[in-house]
Amino acid sequence: MALHVTSEQRLDDGVLERRFDLGEIPGILWTPASASASAPVPLILLGHPPLGLSRMYPRLAGRARQAAAHGFAAATIELPGSGDRPRWPAIEQARADLRRTMQAGEPVGDETVDALILPLVERSVPEWRSALDALLALPGIGGPVGYSGGVISLGIRLAVTEPRIAAAGLFAGSLVPRAVFEEARQVTVPLHVLLQWDDEGNDRQAALDLFDAFGSKDKSLHAHMGGHTGVPGSAGEDAVQFFARHLK
Repeated sequence: MALHVTSEQRLDDGVLERRFDLGEIPGILWTPASASASAPVPLILLGHPPLGLSRMYPRLAGRARQAAAHGFAAATIELPGSGDRPRWPAIEQARADLRRTMQAGEPVGDETVDALILPLVERSVPEWRSALDALLALPGIGGPVGYSGGVISLGIRLAVTEPRIAAAGLFAGSLVPRAVFEEARQVTVPLHVLLQWDDEGNDRQAALDLFDAFGSKDKSLHAHMGGHTGVPGSAGEDAVQFFARHLK
């Protein structure tokens, strides 16, 4: 798929922000002022939850500008069924089923997790790989490539199937299908995993079991006290330092 830039602006710190369409998939690319055809910079793919790029923009832009300050380009794309992309009734139903289960205080079963996560992973991974093809063809963007954040199952599948990804920073979550849990044993790239110890939406022990299952010899778990939205500001800097060690 061809990448078509729809708008661009230079931010106050010199970062160039370009919005683009990859076919019918919207995305955003941020590049530091230092990037050029003669001096291409590494790329970090910014994962995010399926809440829509507009809603996630402030957080994504903050992460991208932090990455740019360390000499990285960063890019993201809209997930299927999110933002302005066509609705996905099956996923919407799975989300509604999950909300009802959690509100009732009942355990989330494998069938619900599979219905919510597996279709998203199956559809999203080829799109992220196509985006990577197009982004690496741009002047000023080079390898190696990192993946940061987002739906952890998507990050696991990309780490297993995309050889251009050299390191991954993942946000721990417990809604991981058994099939993806088994794939985690095949992950070998360096990992930096962030866990909120009191995350109200995740099962801590399941997240710890997943970390234990990762096959990477170079993996670290960074746990912080607090709920899902209590991630300390220092966590972002720690993640960028991880990528600085492995992508430069």
